[in-house]
Amino acid sequence: MVSIEETKWRNVDLNLLVAFSYLYRFESVSLAAEKNFVSQSAMSHSLSRLRILLDDELFVRVGHKMVATDFAHAVYPSIESMLQLVQQQVLKRDTFNAKTYQGVCRIGLTDYAEYIFAPAIFDLIRTQAPNAQISFVNVNRVNYRELSEQESLDLVIGSIPNLHNAFESELLYREQHMCLLNKEFAKRIMPITKHTLANIEHAIVSPDGSLTTQVDNLLSEDGLTRRVIVASRNFLTVQRLLLERELIAIVPKRMAEISLPNDALQSVTPPIKVPDFDISMLWLKRSRANEKHIWLRSIMKQVVS
Repeated sequence: MVSIEETKWRNVDLNLLVAFSYLYRFESVSLAAEKNFVSQSAMSHSLSRLRILLDDELFVRVGHKMVATDFAHAVYPSIESMLQLVQQQVLKRDTFNAKTYQGVCRIGLTDYAEYIFAPAIFDLIRTQAPNAQISFVNVNRVNYRELSEQESLDLVIGSIPNLHNAFESELLYREQHMCLLNKEFAKRIMPITKHTLANIEHAIVSPDGSLTTQVDNLLSEDGLTRRVIVASRNFLTVQRLLLERELIAIVPKRMAEISLPNDALQSVTPPIKVPDFDISMLWLKRSRANEKHIWLRSIMKQVVS
């Protein structure tokens, strides 16, 4: 048996198999050319290439017809099967219909993105695709690429700088920061100045577990050092710590806004300019034209807006 590596693929052209199919069915070079929307000379050239490729006359003239040889009769079923396979499984795409979709939407979310968006994403997907299931997968800046492959993620949402070149992204919005603390504590320390910020104890949301952030660098420019006493990857943990303790946390503005319905908490504009950060959605480049993925990207735009 000849291996794939030994086959001279440079000589194989799918159009030659299409020409073979038309010649076999219509037994005429001119009629095969007409049905295939090519010139007669082009069809004759294809026949010449087929004879060389398959090492057989394939079709011989008998009267006004081009009659198939025994070899052509033998290979025709296989060629037709290959062409139908290409047509049905390669060239034909099933149109995505959210209303009838019964699969799983797999969405990678950073801790921040899951806290902010998961409920709204769930509601909107279920509204448009009532038979779908949703799987939220926790990702971060380090593992998003690996998990996109392992978990077959349709989309990733979060702040992911230095994007890997296997991905494409689209900016959703730019996030700001606020100070968050309980109201009773706020009454005793307002107004919050840079010096106030340096002299009270801090809780921080830290995706990587670090106890320092860019806030420390900003304060150090004024010769100040703050006291970070607790860090958590989970914002809900930080929020619960703030409720009954004399702590302050500098958090993304949308996180603070979600917490404010709790009457015990208050948000304050930071006395230092904490740099904004981008929230984007990203997907593997190879999925750019996937209709389901395009739909999910539109879902995210609706959620953010």
